[in-house]
Amino acid sequence: MLIDTHCHLDFPDFAPERDAVVARAQAAGVARMITISTHVSRYDRYREVAEAYDNVWFTVGTHPHQAHEEPEASVEQLVNFSKHERCIGIGETGLDYHYDKAPRETAARVFRNHIAASRETGLPLIIHARDADDDVATILREEMGKGTFKALLHCFTASRMLAETGLELGLYVSFSGVVTFKNSEELRAIAKDVPLERILVETDAPFLAPVPFRGKRNEPAFVASTAAVLADVKGISLDDMAHATTQNALRLFSKMPPLAI
Repeated sequence: MLIDTHCHLDFPDFAPERDAVVARAQAAGVARMITISTHVSRYDRYREVAEAYDNVWFTVGTHPHQAHEEPEASVEQLVNFSKHERCIGIGETGLDYHYDKAPRETAARVFRNHIAASRETGLPLIIHARDADDDVATILREEMGKGTFKALLHCFTASRMLAETGLELGLYVSFSGVVTFKNSEELRAIAKDVPLERILVETDAPFLAPVPFRGKRNEPAFVASTAAVLADVKGISLDDMAHATTQNALRLFSKMPPLAI
């Protein structure tokens, strides 16, 4: 069994056939899915998706692309929203200098607010980092110095430096379909060196479908292809990779109940 630790089941891409998408994932051995928040203001949408399925959970947070649209999502608001029984994480949040949609100082402030909420609730932080490795590493070090919090580097495509910084700080590293792409040799080399007990798998669906589905709309069922490539990189069986990443996900997202095996 696998857990897709990051997908966006609320997106319009899935609306006409969400039931079928969830059913296909379950048939493919994906026991659970976490649908990830990009706007605090859309909290009810994420909650409703998670409440509709026994095997879907959700998070609360504002994506760095929307940090300027929802800059005042307070720590208190995040904490209050996270009290729902199926809300199991804070984010996604972080910094994105590739698109630079939000002023960098605003995005950093929102990022730090999310870290504070993660620290207060004990829920893991889902971090988006793109072309902002130095600033993300600096903020993580500074904030971890104020008090520990759990976190993962989502859809990891960043530098070895950021991976090593995250691991040093106790974070998990989550790989998406990007690790399966032909030109991702450097990323696979980083994945090989991430300890097995710190690796997670995700789709980031509907984006970044793995090989052999590249170019199609991604969906949670496809996370098995990413896990298979990671297993090959690590020199272990797919069953062992599935077991390890599922146990890692349950340990990090500890608000989720254990799986019935």
